[in-house]
Amino acid sequence: MTKYTKEEEALIWLCACADLEPRERVVLLRAAASPEMLFERFESFYEKTFSAPLKGGFGDFEVRKRQLSGFLAEADEKGYFAVTVLSRDYPEGLKAAFPPLVLFGAGKRELLGEELFCIVGSRITPPWAEKLGMNIAETLSRRFTVVTGLAEGGDLAAIRGALPGGKLISVLPCGLDECYPAAHFSVKEEIRRSGLLLSEYPFREKTKKYSFHARNRILAGLCKGVLVISAGEKSGALITANTALEYGRDVFAIPYNPGISQGAGCNELLKKGAYVCTCAQDVFDCYGILPQEERAVSLTSEEERLYQILHTEGEMHAAVLADRAGLPISEIAAVLSSLELKGLAVKTGGNRYSCVK
Repeated sequence: MTKYTKEEEALIWLCACADLEPRERVVLLRAAASPEMLFERFESFYEKTFSAPLKGGFGDFEVRKRQLSGFLAEADEKGYFAVTVLSRDYPEGLKAAFPPLVLFGAGKRELLGEELFCIVGSRITPPWAEKLGMNIAETLSRRFTVVTGLAEGGDLAAIRGALPGGKLISVLPCGLDECYPAAHFSVKEEIRRSGLLLSEYPFREKTKKYSFHARNRILAGLCKGVLVISAGEKSGALITANTALEYGRDVFAIPYNPGISQGAGCNELLKKGAYVCTCAQDVFDCYGILPQEERAVSLTSEEERLYQILHTEGEMHAAVLADRAGLPISEIAAVLSSLELKGLAVKTGGNRYSCVK
């Protein structure tokens, strides 16, 4: 059973059992000499602070103790834990933001002590950017623990890149019992087994409209830098990036051709001074990390020929690519599939292909 101090237990009860807004909790804590005293004399502090009678069933001290005991027992049964702002392993970077008083977690708690780097992107991300983001996440995870959300598109690319190495934290906009989007339940469970799930919400809390904005401040606060792999003009990924700038973090963005809506936000970030990122080494260079050894990829002569054409010419229709390579269109499908499996090419739609590395 996870052990907590009396002060930590008081904070856990305040965030998990008391029906209060985050700022109300902060006001009450400032009014009390300590979280433990607030827990013991909650009704008195509440009525004095807000000049209103306490509503709900937690005015009685014994009731509060039973609520806390039940919550902690449920957490242990489900394999969850709580990291409070008073815990030794509470992420230091979050204290500079509007810090969650408690983070609830499932998985590898020790990842909170690693150097953290955030990767985010829009739900609608071009296939080539997804593949590039996945490759960057895989390489970055050799030196950082990658932090992201659980959404389609950019988040999922970061997950697929970093999760195989177990260096991944996913921050949820809902409680640990819930899953948003629901279609990613199996992904969420895989992260719990191999990485770490984090949430500032009680276990059964469902996603609300404001939850994403609140979650984004955690993504930005946890990490020393944020990479945006895709973002439209009003993308939530931009909220994370702009919040990171407010916290003094480094912001990176993948550049897009003009007129590509999924990259308009990335290009705006670059205009404002974000670092250009086209590979993981761009991030490593910013932090003085020596070049990473690339894993050798063996190519057949046909694969090498198609790869070099894509690398030189850029995105291309399969028929044009076959003509440039001097190969029958019927023969290059298998070659392109092999390049995709090796992480060197990606299908961009309409039977068009693009080089990734």
